[in-house]
Amino acid sequence: MASNTTYYHVSSFFLVGIPGLQDIHAWIGIPVCLLFILTLLGNCVIIVTVKIEPSLHQPMYFFLCMLAVNDMALASSTAPKMLGIFWFDAHSTDFNICLAQLYFIHTFCIMESALLVTMAFDRYIAICIPLRYTTILTTSMVVKMCLAGVIRATLMVLPCPLLINRLPYFTKYVINHAYCEHMAVVKLASANTLVNRAYGISVALSVMILDLGLIAASYIKILQEVFRLSSQNARSKALGTCAAHICTILVTYTPALFSFLTHRIGKKVPPSVHIIFASVYLIVPPTVNPLVYGVKTKQIRDRVVSLFFPNKKIPKN
Repeated sequence: MASNTTYYHVSSFFLVGIPGLQDIHAWIGIPVCLLFILTLLGNCVIIVTVKIEPSLHQPMYFFLCMLAVNDMALASSTAPKMLGIFWFDAHSTDFNICLAQLYFIHTFCIMESALLVTMAFDRYIAICIPLRYTTILTTSMVVKMCLAGVIRATLMVLPCPLLINRLPYFTKYVINHAYCEHMAVVKLASANTLVNRAYGISVALSVMILDLGLIAASYIKILQEVFRLSSQNARSKALGTCAAHICTILVTYTPALFSFLTHRIGKKVPPSVHIIFASVYLIVPPTVNPLVYGVKTKQIRDRVVSLFFPNKKIPKN
């Protein structure tokens, strides 16, 4: 009967959450909820601060605002469903809604990576060729760079749900995950999924290799330029402008790389550990990024302090 059907799939999936930790789902939901709230508040503060402070109307802070918007979108595409599973036993999700969540999660992740590349390029121009900063990073160039990142992410991820939609799903509908992740959904198909797996891995590897390579190249040039400076104070100041970006890179890529590797080669890693890390790299960086930039970037820190504590005197140094 199924052999005469071009494609067939179940109407919905059942998201388990975190296998083996179902008994403490309600407790796990508490930090997830707090992180989600902090993500929305922190990134909104960053956006408002940049908007109302004229001195922050520079490419570096425009990129930061775009990162903040992307972080809120990424967290919003995962946290609400996770909370529904943890607190309200809302495990069921429609097939098409699952594909939509899968698409948006991976699209926002690739956009995040592209924004980190543009911010590395911004630091390279600011430190290595500062006299040409304003002529290179014009408003039109900033818009073009961000549009390129959006278009790349949109087109690269689009085949994933399309390829999944053509697969037959007869009996397997239980996803051992807290959200609809590409490989977790592909593994349930009742057919050969070589094309899906190959495409998913090629996208992940190409993004990581290209983006990390460009970021590394930018920082090699930056370090070469910094060590040419004769003044220790000038070196510290130059590297200080990169501190927040470096922290964001580490917070974003470290759990992502761990999750990617354990999903492919970490057969002995317990499923609960893998899923926790897979969730961490989606909900923790969006929370941490505004905190990092708020603490490490003096202009933002001073402006936020003046907003919430108008009577507090800010040191000039």
